[in-house]
Parts: sequence; structure tokens; C-alpha cells
Amino acid sequence: MDWKDKENRRLIQAILTVKTDGEARLFLRDLMTEKEIREFANRLKAAEMLTNKIPYCLIEKETGLSSTTIARVAKWLNGKGGGYRTIISRLHHDNSH
Repeated sequence: MDWKDKENRRLIQAILTVKTDGEARLFLRDLMTEKEIREFANRLKAAEMLTNKIPYCLIEKETGLSSTTIARVAKWLNGKGGGYRTIISRLHHDNSH
């Protein structure tokens, strides 16, 4: 993935301009299909479940994701990038208030 690519940088800039839940809903709905939104929401759910040590078989049942996709999420969750970990930490921190 080339994050320096003009279009990729522009997408990141667009995401950073979102200020409210409503703006996020509208932008995501315009940007992606309903199926894509569900897929990404389920990947985040899988990452949260993996963080809580939930077994793959239960994650598959709960999310409908394949074991291959769950393994990919686990790889990214446990990798050096930290994207999932950062967001999950922030979500849990925000929800604790």
C-alpha cells in the first residue's frame, strides 16, 4: 500500500475532517456499499473479540467472517502497526466515561 499516493492521502485527509456521528454515517454510506460497511464493522468487532481472547469459532458465528479473514485481522491486531489496538483502546477509553 502506497500511503504517499495522492488519492490515498486525500482519503486520509477526508476521514480526518469528520466531526460528528452523523457526518461519519453520511460519509461512510456515500463512500461504501452497505455490504462493505457491514464487512468493516464485523472486522472491527472481530478485532475486539480477539482482544478479549474469544475463540475463532465463536467469532465466525457472531460476525459471519471466514476464519481466513479473522486470521488476517488477528495478524494486523498483533502486528507492529497497531491500528486496531489504537482504535480499540480509544473506543474503550471513551466508553468508560
